[in-house]
Amino acid sequence: MSQPTPQPADDETPSTPRADRRTVLSAAATAALGAALGGASATPTAAAPGAAEPAYAPRRLPATVQSPSHELRALLGEIDRDRIEATVRTLAAFGTRHTLSSQDDPKRGIGAARDWIHAELKTYAARSGGRMTVELQSYVQAPAPRIPVPTRIANVVATLRGSAAPDRVYVVSGHYDSRASDVMDAVSDAPGADDDASGVAVAMELARVMAVRRPAATIVFAAVAGEEQGMFGAAHMAQAFKTAGADVQAMFTADIVGSPTADDGARNPFTVRLFAEGVPTSETPEQAAARRSVGGENDSPSRQLARFVRDVADNDATGMHVRVVYRRDRYLRGGDHIPFLERGFPAARFTEPAEDFAHQHQDVRVVDGKQYGDLPRFCDFGYIARVAKVNGAALWTLAQAPGTPRGAKILAGAPTNATQLVWERGTEADLAGYEVVWRETTAPEWTHVIRVGDVCAHTVDLSKDNVFFGVRAVNRAGQCSPVAFPLPQR
Repeated sequence: MSQPTPQPADDETPSTPRADRRTVLSAAATAALGAALGGASATPTAAAPGAAEPAYAPRRLPATVQSPSHELRALLGEIDRDRIEATVRTLAAFGTRHTLSSQDDPKRGIGAARDWIHAELKTYAARSGGRMTVELQSYVQAPAPRIPVPTRIANVVATLRGSAAPDRVYVVSGHYDSRASDVMDAVSDAPGADDDASGVAVAMELARVMAVRRPAATIVFAAVAGEEQGMFGAAHMAQAFKTAGADVQAMFTADIVGSPTADDGARNPFTVRLFAEGVPTSETPEQAAARRSVGGENDSPSRQLARFVRDVADNDATGMHVRVVYRRDRYLRGGDHIPFLERGFPAARFTEPAEDFAHQHQDVRVVDGKQYGDLPRFCDFGYIARVAKVNGAALWTLAQAPGTPRGAKILAGAPTNATQLVWERGTEADLAGYEVVWRETTAPEWTHVIRVGDVCAHTVDLSKDNVFFGVRAVNRAGQCSPVAFPLPQR
């Protein structure tokens, strides 16, 4: 098998100036860079109620952007808006999917929803040639806040085993439980169309489309229970991965991704929010001390994951802009990615651009002529399909690209104005080499890429005191991993 031609050690992307230790961006250049990489121009302005909606318009992306391949475009083209609508409407028709509702009624309650999801995923797996398996991952939750009696919590999990790197795992989930105004009301109708049949529909549609394909790494598609009562299903799944020593390199939850319409009627149909934490939830005191000494509050694995999503999924193949929010989740709120963060796995949350609280966590009722309740009529199924494309672009590229580099370090033993980086070589058969990336400490995105070839060390003639560095792996097809942020090594 032929080996890739090594790139010159200091070869940068043509659009960037050569780096040296005295490189400093001028105020004008910094302002121009900020305008190009974010700010008000990064996404179209939300259309006012009744106004014509803006069309998707491309924006200038970071130096690390990856163009969608023909393979990826074909995959995304198979995502079916009508199937997504059918999934949302079917789940809403179970009346309530409250975690404490009936487990054995064949037509109403969480048990009926669980069994339908399981049967549907099994039909997808039947087309996979044995590569996809489906299981009910269940346990009995002891009494806890919002769980008054021992209750079965059951996740429905479809696993598409990777063909080349099966031990490397990527997860997408939505939660199939729902709730009414009273979080303990397991009897009243709680259709849960947006929250979160929409996210379940995303995971299920991706399972359907990908079942007939051969990703290099393993992809897990999950519908989890118990989210509204305290993220119990996601915690059980995350702990199962942790106990098994699984190499989960990314987890996404799609939660409340059903509508681009805000509570005032304004629409933003081409934007999805991606919440990604800065300081890691699982950070140890030693890791915190290292972060404080060198910076990195904006460079957690989850932030690198969010940057990766923008690199591969903010484009015309998805028709969407990804608005990264520098928070773990919405203000003082949480979702199913948090149990993964707590166990040290990179994770992030997709959510629609502005929530309408009349259509989530509400009894179905009409007050003064206004309809309340999380009903399918308030969902935009074309929007959900585009969110599915964003998730699909991220997951498929992650699974096909090399894994995130391990052991990335900056050698800091001797004073020098150059920066010495080292990392461990990956084991992928199609690994072509590595790239070093850097940016100003105040920049939100990576602005420079240096191709360094199939090596495990590189020295940049640029001071580590002035910029942030990262390392990413590249395969022979040109697909790149998320960036690894190097730690100091004395």
